[in-house]
Amino acid sequence: MADNVMAEGRRGLGRGLSALLGEGDTPASAADAGGTRDIPIELIRRNPEQPRRQFGEAEIDELAASIREKGVLQPVLVRPAPGAQGEYQLVAGERRWRAAQRAGLRALPAMIRELSDLEVLEIAIVENVQRADLSPLEEALSFRALMDKFGRTQDAVAQVVGKSRPHVANALRLLSLPAEVQAMLSDGRLTAGHARAIAGSPDPLSLAKQIVDKGMSVREAEALARRAPETKSARPRKGGVARNADIDALENDLSEVLGLEVELRDRGGAGELKLRYATLEQLDDLCRRLMR
Repeated sequence: MADNVMAEGRRGLGRGLSALLGEGDTPASAADAGGTRDIPIELIRRNPEQPRRQFGEAEIDELAASIREKGVLQPVLVRPAPGAQGEYQLVAGERRWRAAQRAGLRALPAMIRELSDLEVLEIAIVENVQRADLSPLEEALSFRALMDKFGRTQDAVAQVVGKSRPHVANALRLLSLPAEVQAMLSDGRLTAGHARAIAGSPDPLSLAKQIVDKGMSVREAEALARRAPETKSARPRKGGVARNADIDALENDLSEVLGLEVELRDRGGAGELKLRYATLEQLDDLCRRLMR
């Protein structure tokens, strides 16, 4: 069953679910450390911070049919629900929980753990990233939540989810796009590659409409984004420096690697490089990288 892979895929993904759950250090017989029990479904509540927002009806129906035939092969993970004695909050396994309800089950096998809000969010993100269940925007919002709510740096987020630092930075860049462009990404008119290509452009909405209308590939979108500033090349930038396609491309490359807004001014081989940060976490992350 596709959803029942949490235990099988714990190796090699960042800290992994095993590390997040403390399985490497805690004996299996410890209280709340590995026992599975059946919990009435009506006592299990979904996690409002669940990174995954969309669940396809067809996949839920397919899983429900499998559950009717074989039962739930992998228990869900829950914690005691904050502020609701006797109830539980889902940490991992919402698809199984939804399918089990659709299959008519009255109880669901579950592992119960005492987990902090940070651990709950990290585990939910790791499980979804591991199965590639999150959309690009859901993934980006998850990374942003770890940074904003719990003060994680981009490096720390990358370590937790088992992705590279540039991957996290590129994902976060999607959140800077206008709402209309994000909607195009959410409904599939744009891919994440398209969206990243235009994220640093002065008018991403105009470029997004051109990409959709002309059915452009990602490579074509990247070329379009590189050409876009050239239409304004007759007007010099601040400091009297005209735009240059090579400089624009280098700015975009640096921005993707650093996850920051980059401005490069070249005057015949000499110039300025400006980096703009939006949060203290970004500044701290940049300082640590520069001082290594």
